[in-house]
Amino acid sequence: MSTDPEFAGKKIVLLAGNGESTDILFHALDAEFGVHRIIVEAPVSQQQLLRRRAQKLGWSTVLGQIAFKLMIAIPLGRAAQPRLRALKNAHCLSDQPLPADRTIQVASVNSSECIAALQALNPDVVVVNGTRIIAKRVLTSVSCPFINTHAGITPLYRGVHGGYWALANHDAAHCGVSVHLVDAGIDTGGIIAQALIQPSEEDTFATYPLLQLIAGLPLLKRAIRAALTNKVQLQPAPEGTSRLWSHPTLREYLTNRRRNGIK
Repeated sequence: MSTDPEFAGKKIVLLAGNGESTDILFHALDAEFGVHRIIVEAPVSQQQLLRRRAQKLGWSTVLGQIAFKLMIAIPLGRAAQPRLRALKNAHCLSDQPLPADRTIQVASVNSSECIAALQALNPDVVVVNGTRIIAKRVLTSVSCPFINTHAGITPLYRGVHGGYWALANHDAAHCGVSVHLVDAGIDTGGIIAQALIQPSEEDTFATYPLLQLIAGLPLLKRAIRAALTNKVQLQPAPEGTSRLWSHPTLREYLTNRRRNGIK
């Protein structure tokens, strides 16, 4: 329950996938409000994930994405560790593991056990991070808003790596983060707030997501306060074409780097 006297008795539940961003998000929100429980879904197997992606994009694209991950993303991630540590320290972010006594493990956010857990907890707001697409039956299983922080400016940069794709498209004016209500679509829920990031020369594909999380945390905290007082106000979507983005292929990344130097 919230540690803020203004929200005494209010329950915030984090519905998330495993990962560092979930750890950081939990500790930031717990220090501000007190997170009642964390429901964590098991990850999809890599084999299943790749098969699903290939059905949508084709194996040629998926193989290019795998090549990008092995040859570019993993080495960039290793090289970025000092920058990532400096950002976490500068913004007092904790990436310590989630507390086991407040964590509920489920097979999927769309499972009956997840619905049962949500209904038993009866939260006042559900904060979503890094999960599968959440089914409508889950979103309607409890009478409270589900709020997500998305690493991109919606609806222009839905899907993944929205900051990178904006920069690759010479669209720095839409390189940022969105806090939005969750609906049954992919990053299509009503926009609560958005903010831009300004990467430095030190930043790369490996650090953009943390910059977006840092920019999004204050927006998310304000959105939670608004949700707990029934004062959520939505803002109009930015003009432009809505598009669902995926992981870059090796060819796409190298082409973008040659054209505009985006790392």
